[in-house]
Amino acid sequence: MVKITFFKRDGVYYGFRETGHAEFEDAGKDIVCAAVSAMTMLVINAIEVSYASDVEYSIDEDTADIEVRAYGALPGNSEDFAKQYAISGLIQAYYLQLVDMLEDYDEYLDVTEAED
Repeated sequence: MVKITFFKRDGVYYGFRETGHAEFEDAGKDIVCAAVSAMTMLVINAIEVSYASDVEYSIDEDTADIEVRAYGALPGNSEDFAKQYAISGLIQAYYLQLVDMLEDYDEYLDVTEAED
C-alpha cells in the first residue's frame, strides 16, 4: 500500500510524504504506482521549474520513500502571494486527485493530512 501524508500549516498545503508500494500489479504494470509516481514528479517539477520556487525533496528509489516540502507555499516565506497560492493549490490538487482515486483503489492507497 502507498501511504501518503500531506503536510498543512494553518490550512495551507506545503508538502507530503509517500511510503510503500501499491502492489496493484507486478512492477512495470502497476497503474496505481505509475499514476502516483507521475503526479509526484509533476508536482515537484512544476514547483521547481514552472514556479521557480525552492522545493526540498528526497527520493529513495529502493524503498519508494519520498518527502517533499515547498516552504514557498507558506505565508511569510515569499513576497509573491500569487506564487504561494499557486504552489499550495498544486499540492492541494494532488491531494484531491488521490482522494478521488480512493474510490477505486482504496486497498492500495492511504491518503491523510497532518496539520503542524
